[in-house]
Amino acid sequence: MHARALHDWRLSTQEAIALQKRLRQEVITSWNGSEIRHIAGADIATTKESPKAYAGVVVLSYPELVVVEERGLEDEVRFPYVPGLLAFREGPVLTKVFEQLRTEPDVIVFDGQGLAHPRGMGIATHMGLILDKPSIGCAKSLLFGRYQEPEAVRGVWADLRDPGGHVIGAVVRTKPKTNPVFVSIGHRIDLETAIQLMLTCARGYRIPEPTRLAHNFVTRLRRTGGHQGDPN
Repeated sequence: MHARALHDWRLSTQEAIALQKRLRQEVITSWNGSEIRHIAGADIATTKESPKAYAGVVVLSYPELVVVEERGLEDEVRFPYVPGLLAFREGPVLTKVFEQLRTEPDVIVFDGQGLAHPRGMGIATHMGLILDKPSIGCAKSLLFGRYQEPEAVRGVWADLRDPGGHVIGAVVRTKPKTNPVFVSIGHRIDLETAIQLMLTCARGYRIPEPTRLAHNFVTRLRRTGGHQGDPN
């Protein structure tokens, strides 16, 4: 899979913030309605104390959600842990994994934020631009914005709004009586399509299958020291 070299990753904190503001102008928030045959989930495990990172991407058939390819690697992160700038810490490693893929995903789901970010440039948006693919942020916790708790019924969601009242995402109940997930546009998709895809991909768990399986894969990578066995 091809990744665009949009910028140098070796930036200072202030340079990274300035780049986010510039890249935000390139984000597309509409969906072209093309057929989805493969959907991918991406996850990465890092700690604040160590430079070691384990990154993984799982590609699933859609709508069956059967795993067709898994790719992962162990590497080192070089950007410090700075809230709001995680794409600069995790992006280089994730890009390497995506470049290994043989199966081209039509949509990519990231365990993190998209537009629901102080500068509208979470990991899902940043990586969506680099990969030039429709992307969705599906986070387990709130980073930015305010909302009213949605009803504890599967399929219900509430708007996530920035301080100015603009909708930047949705708080989606994917499973009854469990905490919601925070869904936002990454790139080249609209919010309604992103919400419906995440609900379609939630198969009995709070976390939709693409990122749930990517998380499980990364956990196995970490346990085995980065060895992923025979790739699909």
